Amino acid sequence: MTKGTKGAGFPSADLVRAVLKGHSGLGLAFAALLYLICLTGTVAVFANEFQRWENPAAEHMEAMSGEAAQTAYRAVLDRAEGPVEHVLIIMPSEDRPWPAIRVDAKDGSQTSWIADKAGRITGEVRDGWTRFLTRLHINLHLPRSWGGFIVGLAGVALLSSLISGVLAHPRIFRDAFHLRLGGSRRLQEADIHNRIGVWGLPFHLIVSLTGALLGLSTIIIGALGMAVFLGDTAKVYAIFTPPHPVEDARPAPPLDLRPMFAQIAARAPRGRISYLAIEHPVEMGGAAMFEVADGSSRLANADNYAFDRQGRLYHEQKAAENNVGQQILGSLGPLHFGWFGGGTIKIAYSLLGLGLTYLAAGGVTIWLARRRDKGRPALGWERVWTALVWGQPAALTGAAITALFTPSVTLLIWVWAAVGIGALIAAALLPSATLSQAGRAITGTVLIALAAVHPAVLGTADSMALIVDGALGLVGFILLAILVLRIRVVKKMSRPNVDEPDRAGLTVRV
Repeated sequence: MTKGTKGAGFPSADLVRAVLKGHSGLGLAFAALLYLICLTGTVAVFANEFQRWENPAAEHMEAMSGEAAQTAYRAVLDRAEGPVEHVLIIMPSEDRPWPAIRVDAKDGSQTSWIADKAGRITGEVRDGWTRFLTRLHINLHLPRSWGGFIVGLAGVALLSSLISGVLAHPRIFRDAFHLRLGGSRRLQEADIHNRIGVWGLPFHLIVSLTGALLGLSTIIIGALGMAVFLGDTAKVYAIFTPPHPVEDARPAPPLDLRPMFAQIAARAPRGRISYLAIEHPVEMGGAAMFEVADGSSRLANADNYAFDRQGRLYHEQKAAENNVGQQILGSLGPLHFGWFGGGTIKIAYSLLGLGLTYLAAGGVTIWLARRRDKGRPALGWERVWTALVWGQPAALTGAAITALFTPSVTLLIWVWAAVGIGALIAAALLPSATLSQAGRAITGTVLIALAAVHPAVLGTADSMALIVDGALGLVGFILLAILVLRIRVVKKMSRPNVDEPDRAGLTVRV
């Protein structure tokens, strides 16, 4: 072996340096967006639990009969103030043990109702916080196509960062349990960053890949349409979705769903209806489409049945007969959000998601610490980043407590934006240590207040509401306890320069 090739291997030192530079660049370019998406995604794992928290008085049931569904369906049509385009009935499930009936009017408005076991309407669904949270994660409250594209692009950036992070650290797996604690803050944070990255790598890869595919689905379908069907994307959608009924706008009585329920029971005796969508319910071209979980352990286990106005089955698709593409498509949502396997999976997803949120925040923290160690501190960016990291939890909790008093998602967006912008304004006035302490204090206090006020405003008839309140209060208490401990440590160390940024305050710890 010659001197020039001695020690050469894969990856080479030059490749490692180049990949590390690209890894840092990707992280910095998408840092704020990735942090927000990861943070909201971690909380959105419990979307169904939050729906129960918002509607604790809803009557619980294991299933809803066809007779009750017909009664509820007719009742919401009678309540509609204008022409109705669609009616969606979401059946009771283990995660949300009550039905929701949504009416989509032709003017674009939507109204959702809750029904009891007999199909009587008991009130409107409260879902302001749940919709605010999930839409913020899925499309950032931007128009669906644009917001989804941006989130999908962030998923691609996250996936690329994970891969480049592994390539940039050849010893990352060998050093999986090596932590340099108590020494240099930068090295300590870098080790924690790398260890969380490698311990949760399978989860991180799955979530980033499925998020990218879900967010970029419109682009992917458009590309397939151009490549295969001369730009006709409807033909691409037709591969994965039931066909729409023949258009016939002549007035007609509401569809009778009961014979359709009977046919579903006969065709899928072990199946469980997840939802049914009624298209053009008072037109001759009306139809009803059922999604039925077949009871198997597959992630994509939904059978599809579509009936015309006369109750004739005109489409049937069994999950067991799906091709590979349909299986993959049907698995993306459950895999991304952790909506499979019950509460244990959700808790695991939330903890792993918290680690991914830490990664999104910690990368910038390490970069800022490295600049400071090299004598080129970016004090302004340190304050901005601290304000963003701790301003978002405060903004989200502010939106959550506002949701107790109003169903308006628009108002929640304004509260979230106002708190977030206020935190960034404070970055121009306060040192990062103060910003970190204020963010922790506000978030912890509001979480405890949220847990205390919720029972008084909405009640606790649902045991899940008590569990959610307990979890919110516990997280708030932990945040405040850590804050008090950190203040005591700082006082003990007696740091003379109160304006020096608290690098630990730049990281996300719960």
